[in-house]
Amino acid sequence: MHVRTPTVWNRAPRSRGTDSSAPPPVSLDEGALSVGEVLETIVGCKWSVRLLDQIAAGTRRPSALLRGCPGLSKKVMNERLRKMMRFHILERTVSGSKPPLRVEYRLTPFGQRFLRILREVRKLQEAVDAGRFAARRNPSALRSLRPRPARAQ
Repeated sequence: MHVRTPTVWNRAPRSRGTDSSAPPPVSLDEGALSVGEVLETIVGCKWSVRLLDQIAAGTRRPSALLRGCPGLSKKVMNERLRKMMRFHILERTVSGSKPPLRVEYRLTPFGQRFLRILREVRKLQEAVDAGRFAARRNPSALRSLRPRPARAQ
């Protein structure tokens, strides 16, 4: 049995405009985390998906994101946003030289592609809900999900 030991992040003194308590970004290039794991982590939280939808629709300020998700606490919102920044789905921009600082979030190119995957998952769920894929009664119903081979010309 493998026991997972907690990771301890070195905490440097905080300076304005940076979040030194956040863990370093996850490197997708080095194979440290698969896209499937990122998808599972993000889709596993209802707030992450809602926040991504709002940011994709043009809402960028944290206060507007919070207003757009009734029931979401500021703490959970910040945790979700930090996690998506670590996965390179979002980028954070801080502007202004003195408080109040203006903070905005936007999708990265990877985040835009990731959002397309989420939209496809949503379409698939709608198809299942509509009864177009009755996998429990008829396992062969899922064959239409497989990509079709290209025809030779």
